[in-house]
Amino acid sequence: MLSAIRPVRSLLLAIFVLMAGSGFMATLVSLRLAAAGYAPPAIGLVGAAYFAGLTAGSLTVGRVIRQVGHIRAFAAFVSVLTASTLAYAIHQSLPFWAALRLIDGLCVAGVYVCLESWLADRSQPATRGAVLAGYMIALYSGQGLGQFLMNVSDDKPSLPFVVAAMLTSLSVLPITLTRSSSPALGEHRPLSLRELYAISPLGVVGAVVTGLALGAFYGLAAVHVRRLGADPSGAALFMSAVIFGGVALQLPLGRLSDRLDRRQVIVGVFAAAAAVSGAIALTTEPGLLLLALGALFGGLAFALYPLCVAHANDHVAAEQRVGASGGLVLVYSAGAAVGPLAGATAMSLAPPGGLFLFIALATALAVAFALWRLAARRSPPQERQQAWVVQPGTTPMSAALDPLGSRAHELKRKRGFRVELPWRRR
Repeated sequence: MLSAIRPVRSLLLAIFVLMAGSGFMATLVSLRLAAAGYAPPAIGLVGAAYFAGLTAGSLTVGRVIRQVGHIRAFAAFVSVLTASTLAYAIHQSLPFWAALRLIDGLCVAGVYVCLESWLADRSQPATRGAVLAGYMIALYSGQGLGQFLMNVSDDKPSLPFVVAAMLTSLSVLPITLTRSSSPALGEHRPLSLRELYAISPLGVVGAVVTGLALGAFYGLAAVHVRRLGADPSGAALFMSAVIFGGVALQLPLGRLSDRLDRRQVIVGVFAAAAAVSGAIALTTEPGLLLLALGALFGGLAFALYPLCVAHANDHVAAEQRVGASGGLVLVYSAGAAVGPLAGATAMSLAPPGGLFLFIALATALAVAFALWRLAARRSPPQERQQAWVVQPGTTPMSAALDPLGSRAHELKRKRGFRVELPWRRR
């Protein structure tokens, strides 16, 4: 793995530093708004603005990158992101912060597209699995460790924003000083929603529900923990436990889905996520139990999106795989934009555990849908299932890092054949 990621180490360092600086902003913003007395629906609106910007940005920033190149575009996106991060310290109001979160989402989408397309260009089909794993480790490690930067305030409310801006701006250095030339950015067209749902109904619904759950979590989980009596350090620790728990269980659950009927594994993970979410909703005070449940929730919830992508890949032809993965990123992002609003409504209607009751309900409905799909459509033979790979729910460009999809395209180009899957519903 080390030999595979060595040529792209500057890109991985950049995403690590960037996420260490910007990855805790959702938690910090939600906690500051809650401390200022804003109701959960208002906080949810600000959280939704970020994911709306991320979705819109993933569809539009490619034009900027094609016009000026990866290095200049990356520097521009980070520059605007740094400025918006500092702007939080100037004035606190709901409309202003919602606008800043929208800008944050647009800029982070630009960063993701720059790095993910660059990684795809610099890696070979045989090494893309290792490169993708390194990318996910760098992304989640930076995000998890960055949560603790909320504790640097030292009676200076603006200090966390200043530290975040410093780290964000420093992420430019590994990119601008790299000796590697930036690639050309090709066009990317995800499958339409109708095509994607016809191919894999469970993949689409599972991705949307996962987006709902994780969007609500990122936007409001810190507020939920604070309402239970935790201090800001306790809220940061809970968020980190969820993120690192998500990293820990992805590989075991993915490998399990390769050995069994993948849809049954998806049903089991959704059901377990619903149960754990219900248990968190019933936990009334912070402590080791809440941290353990949070880590387990992260392990289950973070595994769902890659499982849904792998399930969809079981039912698409080789030439559709990148488009299908890109389409799933978009429906996941759409769900994540709605999640904070729905979760905030649940917090208002059913305190104190309304947020995780909403997540439990959403994942339970996904279980019901998955059971219906098990009855309506037979699974592909186990020996014909595609191997599971970790997947980031970032932008459609991340689909190009799928080592299976890339390998299938390479085989198709070299050998000139089309993969037909006989169990697909026609």
